[in-house]
Amino acid sequence: MEETLLPRKCSEYNGLVSENGAFLEQLKQVSFMAAPMVAVTLAQFLLQFVSLMMAGHLGGALSLSGVALGTSFANVTGFSVILGISGALETLCGQTFGAEQFHKFGNYAFSAIICLTLVCVPISILYVFMDQILVLFGQDPAISLVAGKYCTWLIFALFGNAVLEALLCYFQTQSLIFPMVLSSTIALVLHIPICWALVFKSRLEENGAALAIGISSWLNVILLVIYMKYSPSCEKTAIVFSMDALLHIKEFFWLAIPSALMVCLEWWSFELLVLLSGLLPNPALETSVLAICLNVVELHYNIPYGIGAAASTRVSNELGAGRPQVARVAVRVVIVIAMIEAIVFCSAIFCCRHVLGYAFSKDKEVVDYVADITPLLCLFVVVDCVVAILSGIARGSGWQKIGAFINLGAYNGVGIPVSVLLAFVFHLRGKGLWIGILTGATIQTIVLGFITALTNWEKQAYLARERIFEGAFQDHNRLV
Repeated sequence: MEETLLPRKCSEYNGLVSENGAFLEQLKQVSFMAAPMVAVTLAQFLLQFVSLMMAGHLGGALSLSGVALGTSFANVTGFSVILGISGALETLCGQTFGAEQFHKFGNYAFSAIICLTLVCVPISILYVFMDQILVLFGQDPAISLVAGKYCTWLIFALFGNAVLEALLCYFQTQSLIFPMVLSSTIALVLHIPICWALVFKSRLEENGAALAIGISSWLNVILLVIYMKYSPSCEKTAIVFSMDALLHIKEFFWLAIPSALMVCLEWWSFELLVLLSGLLPNPALETSVLAICLNVVELHYNIPYGIGAAASTRVSNELGAGRPQVARVAVRVVIVIAMIEAIVFCSAIFCCRHVLGYAFSKDKEVVDYVADITPLLCLFVVVDCVVAILSGIARGSGWQKIGAFINLGAYNGVGIPVSVLLAFVFHLRGKGLWIGILTGATIQTIVLGFITALTNWEKQAYLARERIFEGAFQDHNRLV
């Protein structure tokens, strides 16, 4: 059985290619893919950032606060779920493409679009009642009203993002990066005048900022669909309506649910930090500093996430193709790249720690507090960078279930309790919150790193091809 699933030419290839030669080859492939993937993730991030900036210039603190609160809760309850669910495609499509089972590739992508669209329905209902939910959580009624309306107008963007995330995975797992960079760049460039017109020239104001995100997301979708329809590169893998795709829905959800938990458990922990910072003495200062740190982390995260996406594609493609030794080399390459990037970025922000706060505030107390907490921020960035890479490897290998359990224990079992203990019992305030979440991220990194280091990649390739060719979708606890 194993001989049929791991082709002989694979072992011959692995024996002929030297370790250094394989490393350099993978370094070239990962680099050519990672850099544009960073641009794609950054463009997606900037859509919401631009809308928030436009709303902030309406002239009132109420608009900015409402949009910021609405964006935060929309991300927690909706966009993070969509992103997590779509991660299942990185396993299914990535390994299927490596195995050259192109008919299954399109079916997986189509089943993902159906599933993601269905998931948006209950989330949309939640958005409609968001203002009442926020009031129940103790938020200011006036701000909650603005946030609730903003979330309602975001429903259009939610459905667009659901289709978009599936398409991005579709192109990513084929290493077709150029169309994603092109469509994302066009959407972002057009988003700026569209958002400006809807916010300042119509009567929609902050609601126009939400609508602009929806228009830009669907524009991105349309551009990618046009490319898929007319490009020869997508001829074999084109997404078409098929009853076979409906048969893959159960298989997709088997990976999608733990994939969503893997993303959301981590994302929700950071949002909980914001709520906890509001309970500290001098909450205005603590919340402001925490918001600055989280913005730095979130902006930087687009870089390791892009590298992690490249790692996911390389690993899944090689496992599907039955080349476990190449997958192992690709893992080493992305970890080296991630460590170099993290060291460079942390060195930069550490050297600029005394002026970093001025990019967000003129308050001397805020600036000094940011400088004081920057060493912890640098440590967190290093750990977070490695986590992003290891998470990409986990998605490419199909370890979402394992990743979900790790994140549950690392953040909910350790990180958040330690944050509460240090911040409120030992009175370390904001530093205590950061030390706690850093502890959780460190545990996540150690466990994921330990699993990756001890992985039997030959077994991973065998299981990947067994799943593809025999449809034996096994319990993923077997994967390590």
